[in-house]
Amino acid sequence: MRKQVGVIYGSTTGNTERAAELMVEQLGQQAVLHNIVDVGLEGIADYDICIFGIPTWDFGELQEDWQDVWDEFSNVNLQGKPCALFGLGDQIGYGEWFLDAMGLLHDLLQQAGAKVYGQWSIEGYRFEASKALTEDGQFFVGLALDDDCQFAESDERISIWLEQLKPVFEL
Repeated sequence: MRKQVGVIYGSTTGNTERAAELMVEQLGQQAVLHNIVDVGLEGIADYDICIFGIPTWDFGELQEDWQDVWDEFSNVNLQGKPCALFGLGDQIGYGEWFLDAMGLLHDLLQQAGAKVYGQWSIEGYRFEASKALTEDGQFFVGLALDDDCQFAESDERISIWLEQLKPVFEL
């Protein structure tokens, strides 16, 4: 039986949406694009695997679509569900808060009992601080994308990350 992957995202400028669409394209028919502005968190528990995409806004804040559904996460059953995260931010303009929203979502998923995979190396990034770092500070808790300062690297980073996740998720 083919596993269904939900690529769940919120996007204001279209950057997170573009990344999510590229992931769905690369994952093929088993992937479903899930824009939370359209359907909220409804049906998330039905996916076999969830990939969450969240941009960080301003000074480490949640993007508005995520802000609208944040409190509903306590009602979603993610116990034991395999998940991964990708975040978008601006490491130069907002280097003190780079990808903070991804870190906040990671913490929320952990509290909900999800199994989170897909750490990404901090090599190749220049930022001051981030809530999206692993305890040892060597990795982000998910894929780090910066379409403001490193747009040319995004597509390749997405491809590499998905290839790393496929065996973990048995896709």
